[in-house]
Parts: sequence; structure tokens; C-alpha cells
Amino acid sequence: MRIVVALGGNALLKRGEPLTGQNQRKNVKVAARSLAPLACDHSLIITHGNGPQVGLLALEAAAVTGVEPYTLDVLSAESEGMIGYMIEQELGNVLPEEVPFATILTQVEVDPSDPAFQNPSKPIGPQYSREEAEKLAREHGWTIGPDNDRFRRLVPSPRPLRIFELRVVEWLVERGVIVICTGGGGIPTMLTADGVLIGVEAVIDKDHAGALLARSLKAEVFLMLTDAEAVWQDWGTEHTRAIRRASPDALQSLHFAAGSMGPKVEAACDYARATGGRAGIGSLEDAVAIIKGRAGTLISTEFEGIEYWPSLFHQSE
Repeated sequence: MRIVVALGGNALLKRGEPLTGQNQRKNVKVAARSLAPLACDHSLIITHGNGPQVGLLALEAAAVTGVEPYTLDVLSAESEGMIGYMIEQELGNVLPEEVPFATILTQVEVDPSDPAFQNPSKPIGPQYSREEAEKLAREHGWTIGPDNDRFRRLVPSPRPLRIFELRVVEWLVERGVIVICTGGGGIPTMLTADGVLIGVEAVIDKDHAGALLARSLKAEVFLMLTDAEAVWQDWGTEHTRAIRRASPDALQSLHFAAGSMGPKVEAACDYARATGGRAGIGSLEDAVAIIKGRAGTLISTEFEGIEYWPSLFHQSE
């Protein structure tokens, strides 16, 4: 079975953790142990978030005086290489030596007229107090916005249209290579009127890029792993319930936060409708259990309505 796994930024760097290489390495080791059983039994393609990492790189670049800071497309490429290297190495430490890996720096096309460019909404980088965020916004011309009780930088997050390196990824997957690609939504690029490919100052929505990757590769399963155990209806209220499985239509009749679960639900539903495959959302540690329907939330056109977990799952295998 061909499986695309999307590792959320918060699965690689937990909320509130300092943005250090040691913390990221620790979380990637957890991810590798969770994904190893899938890699042994299935064809595996891995994508990942990069919001904290690319934001930190942008902050570091802006701190250097006398040179123009690198643009977000270049910083996205840097983060793809950095995170891909860690994932390759830690998976290699838990899988047989003969298993091959490849990290592909992936250019993803966006539409220059995408309305996201007029409405920056994607949070990147560290969290700040209001005073810190407003100071950085004045110094660097940033847009800032709330992230729980803190603030972060906001950048445009356009929808992905096409993955330029898709044929290379497909060629490698067909030959048994575990491919890490489209990291952070891919490197944002666009074609000019005369057909020249250029980079874009943006960060592509990683959930929709993952769904595009899964659709383009005709994957049977699209798995989004994050720090949430499942999709929760009415989250934050006394009526909250964990969803076990749902049809795309039923799930999208509910409301989910635009800055967290909303994009994942939308991407999962788009994938399920387009392919007839199953999309799963849940905790990193539950990767295998989600596919088996024993944890997390599954979305598919084969389901009707919404089924809830009777209690917080973590049921025995």
C-alpha cells in the first residue's frame, strides 16, 4: 500500500519548546520510531511542516546587517534540507541498512493572484509577547497575529497547484525508496508571463500540499500526524467529542479553527473525495493504529455521517 505521511510542525517541535536543534532531533527520533513499522510494510512518502524552523531562519537572516535577507522561498529550501536530513538519519537508525532514502527539494507552483497574498495568515517562527511582536513588526515590516495567548509573524499561505519534481518522486517510489519531499508545503514558486520560474515570498499551506502530493501519487492513505489525538468536535467546550470516522460531507458541515484543525480537515476531505482513499488525522505515536481504525480520525467517502469514540481511545492493538 502507498502511504503519504504528513508530519505536522508541532509533531517535530512541540508547542512551547525552545527552537533548538536538540529538541527537534529528539522529536524526529520519536517520529522515526513511529513510522518504522509503516516503512517495513508499505511504500512510504513523508512530508512535513516547517513553520517554526523557517520562521527562525527568517529571524536569523533579518538579524544580519549589511546584506539583504534571504527570501522565504530560499529559507523554505534550507528547512527542507535540514529536516529531511534529520528524518533520513533517524529512520536509517531504526530500519535495515539496505532501505534507501532520498530527500527531494520540491518546488511547488502557486497562483500569483491567490488572495492569500493580500491576507497574510500563516504563523511562522517563535511566539512573542504582544510588545515583542509589535516591536519586530515595526522593525521588519511584518504582519503579526495572535497564537493562543502569544503572537507570531504572519505570512501569505497560497494554495499549491503543481509539484514540479513529481516525476522524480514517482520514479524513486516505484524503486522502493522512502522519499521525503514537499516539506513545509514545498518551495513556493510561480511562472512569470514569459514562462520563467521564480521564487515567491510566502509559505505554502502544508496540509493542502500534502493532499496534493497524495492525490498526485495515487496514494491509498494520506496520514496527517500532529499533536492532537483526533479531530474533536466542539473543541474547548464541555460538549467536545473525539471523532472516530466520518464522511467528507458530514465532517465539513462542522466548524474547525482556521489556524489549526481547519486546514487539516479540509485537506483530508479534498483528498478523500478525489481519490476514494482514506485520510487519517491523529497523534504521531498512533500512526499504525490510525490506519487500522484503532485511534485518531479516519475520513473517507465509504463512511456515512459521523461516528464518535465512546471514550478517549488508545485501545489495545
